Amino acid sequence: MRGRTRRISAPRRLIADLMHASQAVPLISYRRTLHLAPLARARAAAASPPGFAAIFAKAFSLVARDEPLLRTLYVDFPWPHFFELPKSVGMIAVARRIDGEDCVLMQKVTAADTLPLTEVDAIIRGASTAPIETVPMFRKLLRISRMPWPLRRIAWWAGMSLDRPRANFFGSFGVSSVSAFGPGDLCPVSPGPYILSYDRLTDDGRLEVIVRFDHRVIDAAPIARLTTRLEQVLNTLIAAEIEGLDRPARALRAAAGP
Repeated sequence: MRGRTRRISAPRRLIADLMHASQAVPLISYRRTLHLAPLARARAAAASPPGFAAIFAKAFSLVARDEPLLRTLYVDFPWPHFFELPKSVGMIAVARRIDGEDCVLMQKVTAADTLPLTEVDAIIRGASTAPIETVPMFRKLLRISRMPWPLRRIAWWAGMSLDRPRANFFGSFGVSSVSAFGPGDLCPVSPGPYILSYDRLTDDGRLEVIVRFDHRVIDAAPIARLTTRLEQVLNTLIAAEIEGLDRPARALRAAAGP
């Protein structure tokens, strides 16, 4: 059958290289339904609630603050070893269009546990709408993807095999979901060590979450325990922060009177 040859764009080369790098990572999936009624009530009452990508980025970082394993990378050069980061580095998958083509790029959010939730949300929303060339992380990724194949392989090898480049380009965890576009499960791959995906929040406050983790770094039992901690953080610290977003405005309205 006759067809036509098409050039692979830089965004598609990025995904192809990411898939190639992810093949060597033994990711295991853990699926769980989180019961998030307090979080759901807080979001429903907020005038401008933050998105779930920001919510999970901050919540995971808060849990990781007290759990070094959630900030630990498996690195195999010059010998296999663990590399523990002092703070979490999240890589958030962002859906964009470049030259009429759908693509996915990654936005880095460092130490989300130290930032206001509104700032984490603004970083992610900004990456979703700002011109591609104005987002530093996008520029770096696309610049590498435009390199010739041999140079790309060297760049990706360095990014995967060296401690600091691994942290800077791939982070300590990822967040990826298609819930904004419709319901359904997503089991993404990643260079690791952790990637979270989630479905839509139901009316009764249930949310399906999938945590994929590098089995060389951590086992399933600690992941189950840490997911329980993640649920607690979402229903307490994150819900309380969202509830506090509108307090200044409510206080001003109350002071102004009828």
